[in-house]
Amino acid sequence: MSQRRKFIKQSLMGSALFIPGVSTIAEAKSPPLFKGEKPLILSTWNHGLPANAAAVEKLKLGGSIVDAVETGVRDTELDLTNLSVGLQGLPDREGITTLDASIMSGDGSCGSVAFVRQVKHPISLARVVMEKTPHVMIVGEGARQLAIAEGFPIEEEELSPNAKKAYDEWKVTSQYKPIINIENHDTIGMIGMDAKGNMAGSCTTSGLSYKMHGRVGDSPIIGAGLFVDNEVGAATATGLGESIIRICGSFLIVELMRQGRTPQEACEEAVKRLIAKNKDIKDIQAGFLAMNKDGEVGAYAVHPGFNFAQATLQKNVMIDSNSHFKGWAK
Repeated sequence: MSQRRKFIKQSLMGSALFIPGVSTIAEAKSPPLFKGEKPLILSTWNHGLPANAAAVEKLKLGGSIVDAVETGVRDTELDLTNLSVGLQGLPDREGITTLDASIMSGDGSCGSVAFVRQVKHPISLARVVMEKTPHVMIVGEGARQLAIAEGFPIEEEELSPNAKKAYDEWKVTSQYKPIINIENHDTIGMIGMDAKGNMAGSCTTSGLSYKMHGRVGDSPIIGAGLFVDNEVGAATATGLGESIIRICGSFLIVELMRQGRTPQEACEEAVKRLIAKNKDIKDIQAGFLAMNKDGEVGAYAVHPGFNFAQATLQKNVMIDSNSHFKGWAK
């Protein structure tokens, strides 16, 4: 594990411990899946611990499941240690940080924004698209104009100190090659179910570091990075967005569950299809996370290293996902 990931992991574990009413276990071996427990919140990667805790706290205060998944990932959007979510994320090749986000309710309502600049909380802007416009996706300058019209603060366009340092170092060679489990994963995707079985999901990212200006990955694309259906279940994705878009990964998983697959079986099938449709798979990491309406959970990745946070009203734990090319991560 890189020093950066160790630092993030330690920092996030510490911050989660201070959320009232949620006990945190740092690591778990084979997944202690809380089948049937509601509410249930799942989110990708180590930063999912504090995100889950924030989502659970929102539910305890009477918020809806949509409120919860928005609140949870807003926490990550503000995390200055995270270099691939929020305005502190690493920039594109032009030195500009652009953000993508999506949100979806189990009734089919959804909204997303992509290629957004100067907006601290793109997930909240995606919710505006969902609830206040006739559209599903708004991008670029149009999304920025919507943010201004809705009273969102427009931030100064400057790189965070950590991002500027990394970008200056990158410019020495200007080589582009994502590193598995570091530069090509730190999206946060969250899916949740409330006590009544209503579902929602959210996804937010600053995308691949040093991407071509204008590149958009899977996170804001409904059906790729996120899909939710109250009749069946929910899924979210993380990793190299292009590989996930090619198989409509999250939609595929929900449809497989609709046909009778368990969440785990559906995630494994999605990974198999992704491997079949992408070249140079040794350099591609992608992971999927899913739950069905019965509260069963599944997760699977191309390579070892993917983990996720799982929370109920009483528990909030990190779980290592299984992967196609290796057994349970240690």
